[in-house]
Amino acid sequence: MENEQQASDLQVGERLKILRNRQSFTLDRLAAASGVSRAMISRIEREEASPTAALLARLCEALGLSLSAFFAPDEPACAPLIRHAQQRLWRDPVSGYLRRSVSPPGVASRVDIVEVEFPPGARVSFPPREESRAMTQHIWLFEGVLDMELPEVTHRLHPGDCLFMDIGDAFSFHNPSDQLARYAVVLDRGR
Repeated sequence: MENEQQASDLQVGERLKILRNRQSFTLDRLAAASGVSRAMISRIEREEASPTAALLARLCEALGLSLSAFFAPDEPACAPLIRHAQQRLWRDPVSGYLRRSVSPPGVASRVDIVEVEFPPGARVSFPPREESRAMTQHIWLFEGVLDMELPEVTHRLHPGDCLFMDIGDAFSFHNPSDQLARYAVVLDRGR
C-alpha cells in the first residue's frame, strides 16, 4: 500500500505541462514533435488520461528528456543519497509495471538507475527513436524471466543476466511467465 501512495504522489499531467511550458512548447508543437495528438496531450495534462510508458517516452523524447529526467524532482540534489522511501514511483496504467527512480536526483551523472516490477504476461513496446541513438542501457534481471525483443533477435533473460543495448532502435519488454519479473535499467544518456 505504501508503494501505491508513493506512486500517486507524482501527477504526470501536471509534470508534463510544467516541462512543456518550461521549454515554450505549445500543445501543437509537442504533438507534431512526438506524434501524439494534441487532444491526448491535453487530456493527460488535465489528468483525464494516463499515458502508457511508450506514449510517455515519446513525449519525453520530443522534449529532449529521458523518462528518468521526467520523473526527477526539480529541486537540486541536497545529498548524493536518496532513501528508498523518497524514490519516485510510477505505474504504467496499461501493463501495470511499477517504475522506481533509484538514482539520486540532480547529481552530475549521465547514468540513471531504475528498478522495475513487471507483471506476469506484461508487454511494453518502444518505437525507434532517432534522438536516443546516443543512449544505451543495461537490463539486469533480478527475479523472474524477461524477453527483450529487438528487431532481429529476442534475448531471454534469467536472474543474474544482463543485456547491453542501444535504445534508439525499436524494442519490447515482455514477461512470458506467470511470475513477476524484477529488474534494473541502468541508462547512460550519452556515449
